[in-house]
Amino acid sequence: SKVIAGHPSYEVTGGTIEYEINMKWRNLLELEPDERAREGLFLAFQYPVEVHGVSNMVFLRTAFNAVCKHQGVKELDEVEFEKFVAEKAKLVEMNPDFLSRSVNEGFSGGEKKRNEILQMAVLSPRLAVLDETDSGLDIDSLKIVAEGVNKLKKKSNAILMITHYQRLLDYIVPDFVHVLMDGKIVHSGGKSLAIELEKRGYDWLAGAQA
Repeated sequence: SKVIAGHPSYEVTGGTIEYEINMKWRNLLELEPDERAREGLFLAFQYPVEVHGVSNMVFLRTAFNAVCKHQGVKELDEVEFEKFVAEKAKLVEMNPDFLSRSVNEGFSGGEKKRNEILQMAVLSPRLAVLDETDSGLDIDSLKIVAEGVNKLKKKSNAILMITHYQRLLDYIVPDFVHVLMDGKIVHSGGKSLAIELEKRGYDWLAGAQA
């Protein structure tokens, strides 16, 4: 997920990530992280970071308007955006008071994950990578987050979910399941594959080919 997003700690030594921009395919690896974000790439972190001194509202509006400006879409003024984000917050049952607080500061684990999905709802990315979004969530928070993700699924976007557990897929039904081992996809299938992995583990896939 960090390689796709352009984390500077990772060096790509081979291969490309083909991404369609303005009806043309480009290598995503050639773009800076901020360029990737403006082109519609979104990453929800496994461990969302706190941003002290920056309110959720300011953070979201700044990011939203940056994407709008880059893509030639009308930006929203402060009043318009407040109405817009209040509607999006309902998707994850987030109290409006959280919008005035610093990004993730003092949030519980479940609140941080819901805040990530709120960001996704506001930015409406073409490709969203959800890195272990189910990690550390109790069942109630998991259901809320999953419901938000389901409402954001469209034919015009793609969602890549990374998880070690099948329980997330009880609430978000995947189109495809890919098993990654040692940096390679070794097996692919549908939801039934995830159920089989839950029962049998991963050892039986050692040496398998995709």
